[in-house]
Amino acid sequence: MLTKAFVAAQSAFYSFKNDERGVTAIEYAIIGVAISAIVLAVFNGDLGNALDNAMGTIETNINSANNTTP
Repeated sequence: MLTKAFVAAQSAFYSFKNDERGVTAIEYAIIGVAISAIVLAVFNGDLGNALDNAMGTIETNINSANNTTP
């Protein structure tokens, strides 16, 4: 009886030890936070201003093209 309990406890421990689903979820969460931080840093910096200026230039060019008469 004691041997069966010991084997069952060891089996449960090894199956829990080899289950890596929680570790994978934590890794994905860390990667997601890192990507979010990088995107935030890029778009709050000079690249964000450059993209705003480029979109403004495109908008101005489209509006001026629409306002010309053939």
